[in-house]
Amino acid sequence: MKLGVVITASFCTLKKVLVVLRDLKEYGYDLYPVLSNKIVDYDTRFGNAKDFVNEIEEICGKKIVKDIVEAEKFGPMYKMDAMLVLPATGDFMAKMANSITDNAANLAVKATLRNQSPIIIAVSTNDGLGLSGQNIMKLMNLKHVYFVPFGQDDYEKKPNSLVAHFNMVIPTIEEALKR
Repeated sequence: MKLGVVITASFCTLKKVLVVLRDLKEYGYDLYPVLSNKIVDYDTRFGNAKDFVNEIEEICGKKIVKDIVEAEKFGPMYKMDAMLVLPATGDFMAKMANSITDNAANLAVKATLRNQSPIIIAVSTNDGLGLSGQNIMKLMNLKHVYFVPFGQDDYEKKPNSLVAHFNMVIPTIEEALKR
């Protein structure tokens, strides 16, 4: 099973992303990593970008895709059975909801949608119950788009924040592939 995995810049969830990637690999998925520029370029308090990229490539057994030219090939040349966005930031979802494909992450998803393959979105945004909410609703109404179940991150300290239940990624992929 060919699974594209788009990783966007929700830096605080990246350690959880690595756990899910290992689980997906162990489960037998052939993983094709696509990273947003921010993940590739920015060192943060959550980790060093180069180390994260190296770990992703080691887990997946493939070089990351980080530019538009390579990402476009997910449509006609590298057809995926499904594409997982883990995590999906508010910025990523805003661009997808408004058909903006100015980076590798968004173009890989759009190219996969062109093939009518499922897109599985694992939300991670501090503004899901704010302005980003309208984009989430727009995406929920699209054919071939599925959401990993999600809820509030921390209703007291971050009342607008939403995050996917990462333990539900594999069951969500399985359900999306049945349709």
